[in-house]
Amino acid sequence: MHVLGVREEGADDDALEDVVDRVVDRLAERGRVGVVRYDATIADGTHARESTTLGGDVTYELGVDGDWTASGTGMSVDDALDSLATDCEYAVVVGVPMLQYPSIAVGSAAATERDGDETVLAAVRGPGDLELDDLVTALESTEPHESLESLVARVKRSPRADRAGAIATFTGRVRAKDSADDERTQYLEFEKYEGVADERMAALEADLEARDGIFDVELYHRTGIVEDGEDIVFVVVLAGHREEAFRTVEDGINRLKDEVPLFKKEVTIEDEFWVHERS
Repeated sequence: MHVLGVREEGADDDALEDVVDRVVDRLAERGRVGVVRYDATIADGTHARESTTLGGDVTYELGVDGDWTASGTGMSVDDALDSLATDCEYAVVVGVPMLQYPSIAVGSAAATERDGDETVLAAVRGPGDLELDDLVTALESTEPHESLESLVARVKRSPRADRAGAIATFTGRVRAKDSADDERTQYLEFEKYEGVADERMAALEADLEARDGIFDVELYHRTGIVEDGEDIVFVVVLAGHREEAFRTVEDGINRLKDEVPLFKKEVTIEDEFWVHERS
């Protein structure tokens, strides 16, 4: 699921909502759209790396006009995105100023927002400035949001799912410590070798799917900052039987780590370093 933020930079409410409506309408021509709204005025005032983790009121809905809407959920924006990812091709997030996903800046101050900020796909004063075709192309070139649940849902939709008796998964997460005396890891930051990493991931999936009894394989590794306790990587295997499913999951994560060029920076309370340089 591709995620697009819409953030206010000096815009009035009508202009912001008109931009949201036009973007949602265009994306809905290509797939199902979820809309997530965050009310920062209810936040508890604590600071976090990104405001999706703050306490506030999260409302989310499906469809252009909303097949259904949930509000006052107690969920974070990330929780809402995970929920939508199983059903939607796109999500539009409104009201989060520091979103880690690609965004549109809307308003009189938006023109300066693109300077040095690669996450801003467009800066507009209002809906009349939108170049929707260019926006969709740019959005679809960015890394999608996935969860373990969305990947499992995808393999269950495989045309060969009726032959499968097993789904095996692996989830890798950020470990705070190796032992009780270690400095605490605050977060890991991942970068990928652009182009090459995606090609090797796809080739690895195809190679694993060519095995007897394996019907579908999904591999996903996050990039950017991943905090202590968060999930990093998923391997999901749809197979005829559990034996080949378990073997393929283990081979999948081992080969992903060996063959896909991803670079990891570790940031602890006292230090930060690129792991491949220290190794």
